[in-house]
Amino acid sequence: MYEYIRGSISFIGPEYIVIENSGIGYRLLTPNPFAFSKYEQTTMTIYVYHHVREDAQLLFGFMTSEEKRLFEKLISVSGIGPKGALAVLASGEPSHVVGAIEREDEPYLIKFPGIGKKTARQMILDLKGKLDGVTFDASSGLFQLEKEAVALEPGNMELEEALLALEALGYSVREIKRISARLEKESVMSTDDYIRKGLQLLLG
Repeated sequence: MYEYIRGSISFIGPEYIVIENSGIGYRLLTPNPFAFSKYEQTTMTIYVYHHVREDAQLLFGFMTSEEKRLFEKLISVSGIGPKGALAVLASGEPSHVVGAIEREDEPYLIKFPGIGKKTARQMILDLKGKLDGVTFDASSGLFQLEKEAVALEPGNMELEEALLALEALGYSVREIKRISARLEKESVMSTDDYIRKGLQLLLG
């Protein structure tokens, strides 16, 4: 129904963003909302997938059309729903996900939240050789590194937001507590960088 929405990012939260277009705010679930932080209050194009189910209609937003296509491929696999596909996109570099499927790398795939051996095997069976149209520009990945120094705010809000985002991706409180101490010892980073580092620790 929707291909994309062009508008201004008016809100960024742990699970979703809001993009305003013609006075209407569209709530978009995204793999990593904080990747949009540097675009807040600016106009941009977000690629959209409209998911309809009996009890709800949901909009999912992506920075690139390639991310959207990979999302559509993932939800076509039995056992992977929209939130599971978001977790895969958020937890791993999309190009690495595609590579793992093509290499039949089950150990890599089962590291994602909600992906067991059976689902990983199904991903490979359903998608191997069918991802030629899904390519990624390294400069437009989900986790765009902030090069500017980020000032530490009281309580380190960037880290707190990152931990909330990890919980929203499906990681347990126990898993997050396991890595939080290590993240606190890192040099001050942006929320997006904390998320990236956290995911590296969780998947390591």
